Amino acid sequence: MVACANLVRIYRTGTTARGGVEVQALQGLDLTVEEGELLALVGASGSGKSTLLGILAGLDTPSAGTAVVDGTDLGALKRRERTAYRRRTVGVIQQQTARNLLPYLTARENVQLPMAYAREPRRRRAARATELLDLMGIAHAADRTPAGLSGGEQQRVAIAVALANRPRLLLADEPTGELDTATSEEIFGALRTANTELGTTVLIVTHDALVADQVRRTVRIRDGRTSTEVLRHAAGDDAEGAPTAQEYTVLDRVGRLQLPREFTESLGLVNRVRLVLESDHIEVWPDHRRSPVVPEAK
Repeated sequence: MVACANLVRIYRTGTTARGGVEVQALQGLDLTVEEGELLALVGASGSGKSTLLGILAGLDTPSAGTAVVDGTDLGALKRRERTAYRRRTVGVIQQQTARNLLPYLTARENVQLPMAYAREPRRRRAARATELLDLMGIAHAADRTPAGLSGGEQQRVAIAVALANRPRLLLADEPTGELDTATSEEIFGALRTANTELGTTVLIVTHDALVADQVRRTVRIRDGRTSTEVLRHAAGDDAEGAPTAQEYTVLDRVGRLQLPREFTESLGLVNRVRLVLESDHIEVWPDHRRSPVVPEAK
């Protein structure tokens, strides 16, 4: 569903050519998301995750590399094609709950609005809106405006709005960031429902450990590249019958990898390291001229 290869995004700050400073938000990022997957994307502020989300949403374009969604090369889209992509292929839930809904429309009218832009026949809009609000467990509030809804209810309506035109990919930017734990669980349940019941591929950008711990794959972004992945296995995959998780470092197309900071700091790995190729693994050693750490005797 999503294939990003060597993705680069450079911004220029300042107003003059001499005074401007280039900022590289994405630095050769690679990412693959399978069709029907529910994926969490995590990263610190400035890591590049919001830039990536903007590109996948069709709101920004890459400076280099490729970003392909459902067979569409986002870097090659013309203006009208980009508008059609945003209306038909991708649905977006923004971080600020209030920005997802028009305050003077009811929940039902908010869900119907994207369908009007996509020229869905009027008789189908009401039925589709009712179906989605019911799926999100918010049908009882269909005639309320956002002011009459709780934060969790607003976010469930926002998910219904994002799903209105049957997108292939749903992007959720910190969907639980403004909610308490109990309500966050409800929102994640709604996203899971969209994934399982509608078959929509869902990519969630989040700092919420509750969300990240409930998906099978979590991808971490650091310094504009994917750095690690956590793969979780359902209960019963191990001998004890408990859920298991394993963290992996991502190896990009040219063989680069990012070691977790806690590893490099604990062993004093700086500037350069020594690699030793064994028959079934690679050893990474500190530079003995810069670090007092020595291997233990075997």
